[in-house]
Amino acid sequence: MKTPKSMRTWWWVHKWSSLVSTLFLLLLCVTGLPLIFAHEIDHALGNSADPPVLAEVPAERASVDAMIADAQARYPDEHMQFVVGDPDEPDVTYIRMGESPEGSTINVFDTYDARTGEHLNAYPLEAGGFMEVMERLHVDLYAGLKGTLFLGSMGLLLVLSLVSGVVLYGRFMRKLKFGTVRDRTPRLRWLDLHNLLGIATLVWLLVVGLTGTINALAIPIFQQWQATELAEMTSRHAAPDQPPVTELTSVDAVLANASAVAPGKVLSFLAFPGNEFASPHHFVAFMAGEEARTERLFTAVLVDASTAEVLEVSSMPWYTQVLFVSQPLHFGDYGGLPLKVLWALLDVLAIVVLGSGVYLWLKKRNVTFDQWLATARGNAASGEATPAPAVSGDGASGDPATLGIPSTRTLS
Repeated sequence: MKTPKSMRTWWWVHKWSSLVSTLFLLLLCVTGLPLIFAHEIDHALGNSADPPVLAEVPAERASVDAMIADAQARYPDEHMQFVVGDPDEPDVTYIRMGESPEGSTINVFDTYDARTGEHLNAYPLEAGGFMEVMERLHVDLYAGLKGTLFLGSMGLLLVLSLVSGVVLYGRFMRKLKFGTVRDRTPRLRWLDLHNLLGIATLVWLLVVGLTGTINALAIPIFQQWQATELAEMTSRHAAPDQPPVTELTSVDAVLANASAVAPGKVLSFLAFPGNEFASPHHFVAFMAGEEARTERLFTAVLVDASTAEVLEVSSMPWYTQVLFVSQPLHFGDYGGLPLKVLWALLDVLAIVVLGSGVYLWLKKRNVTFDQWLATARGNAASGEATPAPAVSGDGASGDPATLGIPSTRTLS
């Protein structure tokens, strides 16, 4: 039974979890809206290129070694970091390079035709572009890991706001039909819309709030994997005093051998020796399923950098799999354009919920719990305004490209 004391606690939780997080959640909703369509916007702006239609498709795929050689000729001062594939676009291969193999900085992200080896596009990585600004505001507020973790904490406050809002909504709606929007005053109308839209979008808000919080933990999650599973796997196949490999074997051979031990999977990305996702002595190929439901479930294949021999095959631990699944789910990137459109519509509704919550608070900031409870108990049916803020929500946060894992969502 919901006693006045317990309802007072829920009211306090909802009020302060909403007030503290609302402005930041509004920022995430607004910046998340263009990021949902990052792939489409990149194509519209000419930042990405589709492979041409070929009159005759070659029987064999182009050599990745040849693509790497072409990229190194174009950018002689850059170092190879990743070869990136995309199950959704199997006819393209991406080459990522930076000032060091380690992978924290990215200076080159070029697109090649996987069928012919033709260079198609150099992604513009100059700072200050519209999408780059939206992404940085959405991911870390230009504050690095501290900003990312701060925004992740706003996701937790969102969840608290949603749960407490549902509890309060039950009390508020006891004497009103679902969907009731009263027009007696502007504030009353916005109050009913705030509650209605919050409940209608509840599940979506929970999904994007929880996945956004998980995405904010990407760097600590990868650091945990690198310090444990990856370190243990590579140490079993290299002596501690073994010098780094300087003459790398054929990448084509590495990919062929990795594919042979991971049937039914395709390349998601290949980390080069010296990279934070590999070791000084090994490549690590991250293989994923070809279907939408499995393309984010990775298997790590450890390959000797000098011989292309497969040394070990390992499933990624559960906490990294949770992260990999949450990243596209956060942006509605599982079901093509229709799901993205739905995500965008829900994002707009979340902006309305958040904006109306701010409006309601500004209109009546000094409402006490006792005033709210008396209204919820006796005056709801008569059409009196109920001053409690209701459910608020978030758009989308967290981007794998900036959090450490090579991404083709924002860079293709």
